[in-house]
Amino acid sequence: MMQSKQQKSGGEVDIRPMQPEDIPFATLIEHESFGESAWSASALKAELERPDAVLLCARVNGEIAGYGGMRTVLDEGYVNDIAVLPVFRRQGVGLKLVEALVDYARQKGLRFLTLEARASNQSAIRLYERAGFQDVGIRRGFYDFPREDARLMTIFLDEEC
Repeated sequence: MMQSKQQKSGGEVDIRPMQPEDIPFATLIEHESFGESAWSASALKAELERPDAVLLCARVNGEIAGYGGMRTVLDEGYVNDIAVLPVFRRQGVGLKLVEALVDYARQKGLRFLTLEARASNQSAIRLYERAGFQDVGIRRGFYDFPREDARLMTIFLDEEC
């Protein structure tokens, strides 16, 4: 599977497939990032076991700094989670995770990847735009805690889309 390394001021960012032993760390990152709407350890374990899912971990200096996940359906991909511990944010970790998922999608011949971002989360929206995603719509009332619209964003990997 894919490996990606990049030197950053905070250390080297290494992207690798998530392993079962990473679930406790991913759960912590999930709760730090999403609070009440965070996935549980059992939900992450179930996601890791799905044949249509991909979960990646980002490590900085050997420490898990973030993770990302997506699912595939036929020739489409859906990014369902990008989460980075606050101490590692704005160091390129999130971008490397998104780029690794896009690379995986290209390797698998997917036509596009889509995701939702909270309309108020400008840093996430800028991150996705830097990775090549573009606005394609709004999902009204998509998020809870608090209730908020989502910006639907897509990156087209096949020029025929």
